[in-house]
Amino acid sequence: METISKLKPQYVTDENGKKTAVILPIHEYEELVEDIQDLAILAERREEPPIPHEEIMAKLKEDGYL
Repeated sequence: METISKLKPQYVTDENGKKTAVILPIHEYEELVEDIQDLAILAERREEPPIPHEEIMAKLKEDGYL
């Protein structure tokens, strides 16, 4: 994802010049939504205990992914 300063958003303003909406290219919008979803998952799982790397690797091999 690009930094906010590189997004180059376009703004919709009201008659007083107050920004009321933003226009982004669809790919940038989709990337932002994906990032927000990832952050929400992280927040939901932050209290879960970590799983050791060896356990993850064993499970992936058991399931045929490795």
